[in-house]
This record gives sequence, C-alpha cells and structure tokens, in this order.
Amino acid sequence: MKAHRIIVWILFAFLAYYLIAPTLSSWISLPDFGIGNIGFTILFTAFSISHAGYMLGWKRTLIFFLLSASISWIYEQIGVATGMIYGSYHYSDMLGYKLGHVPILIPLAWFMMIYPAWCVGGALLGATMDEHNWKLIIARAWVAAMVATMWDTVMDPGMAAAGNWVWHDSGSYFGVPFQNYFGWVLTTFTIYLVTNFSFRILKENKLSTTSKQMFALPVVVYTLYTLVYLSPRADESLNALRVVAAFTMGFAGTLAILRILLNKYAHSR
Repeated sequence: MKAHRIIVWILFAFLAYYLIAPTLSSWISLPDFGIGNIGFTILFTAFSISHAGYMLGWKRTLIFFLLSASISWIYEQIGVATGMIYGSYHYSDMLGYKLGHVPILIPLAWFMMIYPAWCVGGALLGATMDEHNWKLIIARAWVAAMVATMWDTVMDPGMAAAGNWVWHDSGSYFGVPFQNYFGWVLTTFTIYLVTNFSFRILKENKLSTTSKQMFALPVVVYTLYTLVYLSPRADESLNALRVVAAFTMGFAGTLAILRILLNKYAHSR
C-alpha cells in the first residue's frame, strides 16, 4: 500500500510539472522532454488508473476502465460513421493507429478525463468513493458529466485546429458543432451510470479511509489543467477560450478543492 501511494504521488508530480511548466515558460525555460500529446495522454492515463486503483481497489478500477474505454469507443465509432452523436467528423492520423475509425489512444484519453471529472463531481456533491445512495449516484453522474464536458469546451477547439480531428460542418462555437457537447454529456453520463451499476453488484471489501491530500489529487490535476488553457494561444482566434476555461473548469475545480478542504471524506482507501 505504501509503495502504491508513492507511485501515485510520483505520477502526480510528473503530471503537475507538465501542466504548470507551460504557464511558467514566459519567466523561465523548463524542459518538456518531448513526450508530445501521445506521451502525455499515456502519463495522465497511468495516473488516473493508479489513483483509482489505490482509492477504489483494482477490481473496481478495472471495471471502470474497461467500461469507459469500451463505451467511449462504441460511441465514437458510431459518431464517426454516422455523425449522429457528436456531429459529422473524422480523426486524422496524428493520434496514431486506429481501431476502426477511432485512434486507439482515444479510449485512453476518455478515461484519463472521466476519472478526474468523476472525482470533481463527487467532491462538489460531498459523495464518497464508495457511494450507495441512488439519488446521489445519479446526481453525481450528471454533475461529473457536466464537469467533463466543461473540459471539452476548452479542449476541442484547439485540438481540432491543430488537426487531430476534422469537423465536416463547421459549428458556431470556435468551429465545433453545438451537438458535440450534447454527445459528451450523453457519453460520460452513460459511462458513470453503467459503472456505478457494476459497482453495486460487485462483491468487494469495504474501502478504508485516506487523507484529504490523496483524495484531492485528481481534483487538483483537473484544476491545474485550467492553467494550460489560460496560457496565450498561438492561434489568436482561440484566445477567447481563456475566459471559458477560467469560469468553467477553473470554477468547478477550485470549488471542489474548497469542498474537500472544508469537509471530511471517508470510504476511500
């Protein structure tokens, strides 16, 4: 358990470095080690999996990851093929090998974002890591889905502008169709609900308690990610997204941190 906790903290430290370094680049030059989008996604996914394993146990974590990866891939595959869920789009070759129409990296990216958003949603509602109240489970799924979608409101325009994916019909929101965000809420809400259904039927020992610091790590990562979007953009047309980031991700993340600091949390490992 101690070794696992140390690994979580090490992954957190690397992740925090990559999130903070771009913000400090105006004052100090820090190495980026050239990991790129793919390397960063793998690092972030490793953190989310490792932290979930520590907090939820490995059985729940495996279920959470597999459901997130499979459901998101199915929704994306349908979305690219039909344009029904997110709008009409396709992925370029910038994100590596594809399974069907969808890069293999994408299901990993969904989980790397879905887990911290789930933690933020839980903190905002005062939910534990091992929640059994169905009203709270549904509320948490909805709030976490909105928190995850906040992330995409500031991520998607820049990633599309960089050529990672292409929208066939340019939307009114920085070129992104409004339908995309309904698709994000649908996808994440589905994953959260199905995951919690699975947790309910899984027989596993009750989770123990942990420190606020460990509980808060994914929430801190989510909040730090705001700094990436607050930095000036090379594409000046996207600079308005800095305001969106501050008052969506920034607000949700800082409020969740305050909730953790002001409340006691239990039923986590």
